[in-house]
Amino acid sequence: MKKKKNLKDLKIDKHQGDHHHEDHHGHTHGSANGSSNIITYLPAIFSFTILVLGIVLDYLKEPFFTKWIRISWYIIAYIPVGWPVIKEGWKSIKNGDFFTEFLLMTIATIGAFAIGEYPEGVTVMLFYAVGELFQDAAVKRAKGNIKALLDVSPKEALVFRNNMFVAVPPETVVVGSIVQVRVGEKIPLDGILKSEKASMNTAAITGESKPDSIVSGAKVYAGSINLEGVIEIETTKEFKDSSIARILEMVQHATARKSKTELFIRKFARIYTPIVVFLAIGLTVLPYFFVADYIFRDWLYRALIFLVISCPCALVISIPLGYFGGLGAASRNGILFKGASFLDKITKVNTVVMDKTGTVTKGVFKIQEIENKSVLPTSDFMKYVLAIEEQSTHPIAKALMEYNIEGDKYKATNVSEIAGKGLKGTVNGKTVLVGNKALMILNAIEVPLETEVIISSVIMVSIDANFSGYVTISDELKEDAHQTIHELRAAGITKIIMLSGDKDAITQQIAKDLKIDWAKGDLLPEDKLKEVEKLKENPENRVAFIGDGINDAPVLAASDVGIAMGGLGSDVAIETAAIIIQNDQPSKITRAIKIGRATRRIIWQNIALAFGVKLVVLILGAGGMATMWEAVFADVGVALLAILNAVRLQKMNWD
Repeated sequence: MKKKKNLKDLKIDKHQGDHHHEDHHGHTHGSANGSSNIITYLPAIFSFTILVLGIVLDYLKEPFFTKWIRISWYIIAYIPVGWPVIKEGWKSIKNGDFFTEFLLMTIATIGAFAIGEYPEGVTVMLFYAVGELFQDAAVKRAKGNIKALLDVSPKEALVFRNNMFVAVPPETVVVGSIVQVRVGEKIPLDGILKSEKASMNTAAITGESKPDSIVSGAKVYAGSINLEGVIEIETTKEFKDSSIARILEMVQHATARKSKTELFIRKFARIYTPIVVFLAIGLTVLPYFFVADYIFRDWLYRALIFLVISCPCALVISIPLGYFGGLGAASRNGILFKGASFLDKITKVNTVVMDKTGTVTKGVFKIQEIENKSVLPTSDFMKYVLAIEEQSTHPIAKALMEYNIEGDKYKATNVSEIAGKGLKGTVNGKTVLVGNKALMILNAIEVPLETEVIISSVIMVSIDANFSGYVTISDELKEDAHQTIHELRAAGITKIIMLSGDKDAITQQIAKDLKIDWAKGDLLPEDKLKEVEKLKENPENRVAFIGDGINDAPVLAASDVGIAMGGLGSDVAIETAAIIIQNDQPSKITRAIKIGRATRRIIWQNIALAFGVKLVVLILGAGGMATMWEAVFADVGVALLAILNAVRLQKMNWD
């Protein structure tokens, strides 16, 4: 398993989702606090004021506002917004990256000054600077939910030491410590509730704002907020392995995993920018050889317009921002995508394969019937069963352990697990088998025919090689199980399949109830893997597998998109899956599909908008029918429109 990081190492890099700029264009969006501080806006405000005054003086044709006074005036307006861009361009050149958007903007604006178009030169750079401020604000907004996660990270823990509760950093608390949490405080570490009951706000963990009422012995997770009364918990994990630290790590890593579209745009920008520069040079020089009334100034102006229009800002800003908006919208809804690439992949899924227990059923088993066929009293019969099951952590074992035994318990020795079949051990000197029919057959124990027609899970018991009885256990569907299947159909999923390790009869009954296409039970983990691999042999199938346990990890890894249910459950499932549903609601899967599709739709809208507008204005500019003002709209205007379109993801309703 991947080594976990301490929360203090999980610093959120403000530009982590935007390294396409730093790596390929030398671009940065300013300081982390910049866009919230008026000082950041002062250069643009100053330049805008001077520019407007200059345009007014030009319009009034004031006698003093000519020659060097006019040039100096516009240079003063240009410097506050132009100098940072020139400086970044020079830095990029020194780092060996010659063709950046900074070079395009610098050449275009200085060129405008060179041919006397001072207001236009200032305007282009001013709009570019304003665009950068909007970009910064948009990125900050898109990343707000991650910063909110940092805010819910507990700063201290009240730990019981030396007969008193003392405040210490959560990182220093060891497993097994007793921690006190007051009303309104955040749970500092994962643990189990020692107090009688508690009410928790788990929004930071599951994306659900509805309070969660729990009782003594229930699991509690770091980052949850205690809503009622002072409670005590016993820690079960170190802080670095806690739910909140793990979520932060996964979200942080998600921003570094680029989609194919993002990677293409990054490569495209590296090739596109130098081509644009050379085309602009050609547009300036080549007409000299073919045009009779060639005027250098006119063709240079057209080339400068060409450079401004060609700046790839709209693409290299809005596309990653769109993906980051999708990741943010998902995490606010309790869904963690481990990368932008999976936002793309989930849109192509047409086949959903799901586990049963813990995915569409609650995984909370209850004893339905005890059939004792031995000569022992039922209480003694159950003592043999529980002595063996005490050694297991399986949900069925937990259900059996709920049985109330009077008197002393029996102790089991030499307990061993037979994978996929059950347990074997010694109790009171007798060999005891507790498991399924396969375990009985393996040990040549004859099973009564009556067990064949039982739909519930049957736990069979043998004592000293004699069939001694059975216990029936049942699970129940989750509240939103039917809704999930209905929504998957509505979302265009053509095949829905259930694969389970539970009895085939139970699996078929659940599948029939949910109207699932086909199902198969009595499967070992390797059997599930084979079934998914068979599905993937058909290139038309794009398979998502939904599971929640350690035994689902191989299938999660083999599927096109692995989705782990109950993101706070099996560590192995979480590490393997591409998408984590942070609570146990399978209906969140369709929400993940909707978010993925909305993100992809907005990305392609931005691509079409950027290329469409730029192409039209490029043609007009090359033909001398567009001015620098149209060029500004084609560059900064389109970039801003694309950014606003990407930000829409933050406002969408996914219900």
